[in-house]
Amino acid sequence: MSATVFAPDSAQPLAELERSAVGVAEVLADLGVHPGTRVLFKADNSTAWVTVLLGLAHAGASIVLVDHQDKAEETTRIHRLTRAALSIVDDDATPPTEGETAHVYQLLAAAASRPSPVPAGPLDLDVWRGLPDGLIMWSSGSTGTPKGVVKTGARFLKNLERNATQIGHRPDDVLMPLLPFSHQYGLSMVLIAWLVRCSLVVAPYRRPDRALRLARHTGATVLDATPATYRSIWNLVTRRADPLADLRSVRLFCSGAAPLGPTLVDRYVDLCGKPLLDSYGSTELGNISFATEDNPVATGRPVEGMGVRIVDEAGAVVGPDEIGEIEVDSPDLMEGYLDPDGNLAPAEQGWRRTGDFGRMDAHGNLFVIGRKLAVHRMGYTLYPERIEARMAEAGCSAKVIAVPDDRRGSSLVFFVEDEAGGDVASWREKICAVLPAYEQPNRVIVMDRLPLNRNGKPDRKALEEQAARSIVDKPLAWAPAELSL
Repeated sequence: MSATVFAPDSAQPLAELERSAVGVAEVLADLGVHPGTRVLFKADNSTAWVTVLLGLAHAGASIVLVDHQDKAEETTRIHRLTRAALSIVDDDATPPTEGETAHVYQLLAAAASRPSPVPAGPLDLDVWRGLPDGLIMWSSGSTGTPKGVVKTGARFLKNLERNATQIGHRPDDVLMPLLPFSHQYGLSMVLIAWLVRCSLVVAPYRRPDRALRLARHTGATVLDATPATYRSIWNLVTRRADPLADLRSVRLFCSGAAPLGPTLVDRYVDLCGKPLLDSYGSTELGNISFATEDNPVATGRPVEGMGVRIVDEAGAVVGPDEIGEIEVDSPDLMEGYLDPDGNLAPAEQGWRRTGDFGRMDAHGNLFVIGRKLAVHRMGYTLYPERIEARMAEAGCSAKVIAVPDDRRGSSLVFFVEDEAGGDVASWREKICAVLPAYEQPNRVIVMDRLPLNRNGKPDRKALEEQAARSIVDKPLAWAPAELSL
């Protein structure tokens, strides 16, 4: 079968989609889009999204990707900052409050109705590859206003070639990313399908039940999703008489964007004899390391050409299995961030601290522990995500949020994810059996699902707000951690 782009209501050969993208590029030129023109693109996943993205790249536009769920205020801020000459949206996306706007389907209709036939020439991304700001994406904003991450098309695509080689993507694959395409992970899978010339499934990523049916009908061979989505899939299929009915063709279950706990990995090994393959990367640095079918250990080894090391507080490299901060020397590093005037502030090349804790084993496999977010409590310096990692090893999926406390320095609120609805007292007992007194919770809150942000990661902002409210609603009595309320 030739490479095809599948959707719930269509199946379009990739070559045909590319011809449509060339037509879209001609329509964009009529609208004043020329090499280097910044265009804001805000739409949900669809075959049309893929067509317009490739059309923008063929036109040599500087593509400003925006999450389709962003509010009009944030979209307008981005529009002003980037000085985008045109905004492209779909029915589900609110446009900025100013500037010229075009609709995704207007572009496709205009391309299809042009008086001359759509050119049959190949899609040409050479101009886009060479732009210093060919792609502008956004940091998560977890520590403030999202920053514009500026990348060249050449480095972005080269990183994906390294990615595909390490994972082992091949032309007979059918990729099904259950991810938003406007973010690093989802966009990577769309363009890997284009680079490898394999099939792509545009699935309803917020509806795993429908996505599973599409996986069966299209013969999906590679799934990419967040741990939260894999939990939902496991819950769905294990309730059925034939749990593998929709997953028999899948050869690789790939995960990213959020920490992957050992319990979930074990579930998939038990279910289908295959582990979830974890990965590590960032918008700024690119895709860094991947577990593979023949090396399903942690986040695997770094991709070819990627330098990764673990350092202590003084910046000295530590030995195997010692925990420290992850540093990366990426050949696919961003060009820089947008400055307050929307211009490129170049990034310093070379080794960069990631702000993440991790360790490397003697075989070069990278174990990512979490963010290096220090809090002070009862005279100790604690790192909540290191506490979470120990909890995961003990079979507890939890997020630890520190709330300022005048007497302790910090109070710790543990949000425990438990679909079975276990009671607080039993979870507190399990947690306190694992942790020393100075790391034990002041409050435990049990929920069936942790709130997630648009990247599929636990929503730290929402948890911080809930933790703060819980302290206001029920103030903590001063007491040793293990005895507190």
